[in-house]
Amino acid sequence: MRLVAATLDAPSARELADFYLRLLPGWRVWNGEEGPDWVHIRPPDGGTGLSFQTEPHYVPPVWPSEPDRQQMAVHLDIAVDDLEGETAAALLAGARLAAFQPQAHVRVLLDPAGHPFCLYVPTRTGDQ
Repeated sequence: MRLVAATLDAPSARELADFYLRLLPGWRVWNGEEGPDWVHIRPPDGGTGLSFQTEPHYVPPVWPSEPDRQQMAVHLDIAVDDLEGETAAALLAGARLAAFQPQAHVRVLLDPAGHPFCLYVPTRTGDQ
């Protein structure tokens, strides 16, 4: 058994996949795994990927959480070498900077469908 992908729901699988393809250099659609409501992308080394599925009733999560609002179920942590430079690149790719930033060494951004994700520079042994 092995984990091959995490799947994110979105109003449009294709649009969200296109955003992550811009955000993650070298990633590509994996082995033609795409259709009108499903796209699977992977890194160049073929490691664990991301999948996207169209969900017509999708409701974006709220960050930070609020009572009685759609909660975040998962978020992505993305290691970078240059936090400010990669944050700027993510914004150019279509991300939005979250209003709430809980840590100075992490940038919380929202993808076009509203999923939070974090950019960070690894600083300790064990950081990924």
